[in-house]
Amino acid sequence: MSQAKVALGRRLFFEPRLSITGRYSCASCHDPARAFSDGRPVAIGATGEALPHNAMALVNVAYNLSFGWTKPQVRSLEAQMLEPMLNEQPVELGVKGREAAVSAELAADLAYRRDFAAAFPAEAAPVSFANLVKAIGAFERTLISGGSPFDRYVFGGEHEALSPQAKRGMALFFSPRVGCAGCHSGFNFSGNWRDTQGPTGRASFANNGTSSGPMRVPTLRNVALTAPYMHDGRFATLDAVLGHYSAIGARAGRHDRRLPHAPFSDAERAELLSFLDSLTDESFVRRFAAHE
Repeated sequence: MSQAKVALGRRLFFEPRLSITGRYSCASCHDPARAFSDGRPVAIGATGEALPHNAMALVNVAYNLSFGWTKPQVRSLEAQMLEPMLNEQPVELGVKGREAAVSAELAADLAYRRDFAAAFPAEAAPVSFANLVKAIGAFERTLISGGSPFDRYVFGGEHEALSPQAKRGMALFFSPRVGCAGCHSGFNFSGNWRDTQGPTGRASFANNGTSSGPMRVPTLRNVALTAPYMHDGRFATLDAVLGHYSAIGARAGRHDRRLPHAPFSDAERAELLSFLDSLTDESFVRRFAAHE
């Protein structure tokens, strides 16, 4: 990590020349104003093809133990980035087979030559596809959010940062009966847990009744900005998400023992929504949306 590498990665994150059409960038699926998600049920690639899953928000990805909805083996930002860059079925950015050409195009740009040289000063030929990936990864590791009303209340001691309704929602969120925190635990509300068989830990996966198998538990930070929800974007609102979990709590045969044990009342749904809204960090959005 260095300031020069992060600055280069930020520029590349918004660079449409990385796509096969010249009109698409990483930010096309990860919009800062939406906490680096895209507002679609499933992401759309540069050529218009629908991708299998919803675009995950990139909030606090530096803390992730794996990346993507279904692949616990993808354990670094750099490894994850190769998928949108190089995927062919479906095409996302469409860089596969064009890695050298993209690097040559950037090397022909004087400003990029200077930026790559500053970011990778020890290399004789710093403009390369590998360094492009490293720079974007460095930028993504700076996407840190920790200034929400929840953070100010819990970590800053600002007792008025949460409304009474949000405080009741927080108590429900962490209660065994409602069970939200069973999956959405930890600082990032994404359930990472330490692996007792090794030092690296594992990301949390769960079957929440919307798929045939377990999906990675996404962060809830800035969740009010990242609609629609679930791996396939099936729910347009957070209230609809809570309706889904309330219905699971009302019937036997739950999909995961951590899911709700009883339905929610209307008052409880309103309290949970108020708490989820308190996870929005407006300073994070302003800081990164300023690029545009």
